[in-house]
Amino acid sequence: MNILQCAIHPDEYSCVSMCSLAKEMWDKLKLIYEGTSEVKETKGNILVHEYELFKMSPVESISDMFARLSKITNELKALGKNYTNTEIVCKVL
Repeated sequence: MNILQCAIHPDEYSCVSMCSLAKEMWDKLKLIYEGTSEVKETKGNILVHEYELFKMSPVESISDMFARLSKITNELKALGKNYTNTEIVCKVL
């Protein structure tokens, strides 16, 4: 518990200070940062939608476009939805 308490921000500490077990603290922090399974699923659906409709806007540079696409694909990967390099290259083209 001490390691978790020392590792978190003081604002987060107030959310978990009443927990009596490290597992309880961990679960509460996990819920705060990752959300419930319904939240994860909704976020994944939104990101898939963004990926499917992705195209370069007229006012952004190539590097900005690639950074935006990378952000979307990295967030999707974190949620367990992976795209192959071939699919991503086809999306860029």
